[in-house]
Amino acid sequence: MLNHWQLYLMVSVPMAYFLLFKYVPMFGIVIAFKDYNIFRGVWASEWIGWDSFREIFQMDAFKDALRNTFLLNFLDLAVGFPIPIIIALLLNEIRVKWYKRGAQTLLYLPHFISWVIVGSLATQLLATNSGSVNIFLNSLGRESIPFLSDKVHWVITYIGTGIWKEAGWGTILYLAALTGINKDLYEAADVDGASRMRKIWHITLPGIKQTIVILLILNIGYMASIGFDRPFVLGNPGVSDVSEVLSTYVYTVGIQSARYSIATAIGLFQSVIGLIFLLSADYISRKVNDHGIW
Repeated sequence: MLNHWQLYLMVSVPMAYFLLFKYVPMFGIVIAFKDYNIFRGVWASEWIGWDSFREIFQMDAFKDALRNTFLLNFLDLAVGFPIPIIIALLLNEIRVKWYKRGAQTLLYLPHFISWVIVGSLATQLLATNSGSVNIFLNSLGRESIPFLSDKVHWVITYIGTGIWKEAGWGTILYLAALTGINKDLYEAADVDGASRMRKIWHITLPGIKQTIVILLILNIGYMASIGFDRPFVLGNPGVSDVSEVLSTYVYTVGIQSARYSIATAIGLFQSVIGLIFLLSADYISRKVNDHGIW
């Protein structure tokens, strides 16, 4: 440690961040087991044991929100996960450097746009009666498409906007992994007369296989968790049957109704389920591919 104190000093900064903002707040988990009163504080509030968990499992709205969370996350994983891989492979095959840099910039840009802005753009473009897309379709003599008011179309719009916003950013890790592939393998394949698709299938994909597996496992670990901003800004009362997810349900029940014990219980439930998914995916991956997170 004395010989490399500079490195340990650098590591201490992120360690302090996780300690202060990730581990210290964990004591608040006890709120899930108490009848929390903001005036009495965490420790002075009365213990109620597992009553909050029994209550949430009896709520039909919670079950619907849980179902929607799993459904949207599964569709995001099934449809959205392969897209960054495909984009990274396409970018890797581009030989014109200025075009490749420009394409990367355009693909990364949506990641830095707030979901509030994306939701506003979606409303302006996809609204049934006043959206620019439907106005254009009407001018062609076609009927309006209820992107944001029909449940099936809303789910498609939800998945599509997520892919548009994050697919480019998701290619960064894959592009970094691609740079680590031995170039001699491609030269040997050229000598053997392999086509470009053959090189992608037999060299490029196996070269980033471990990265794909790790990111897939991490994504599976988030199956029970879902961001608040995306379903909140895109959702509306007309599609609440599919847009109400655990994060928005926690906001409605826990924050607006000041039922903090219920909100904490749901958050703890999500964390436990996420951990189970993560460990299960890692175990299966190790059995099948001999690759895991650790």
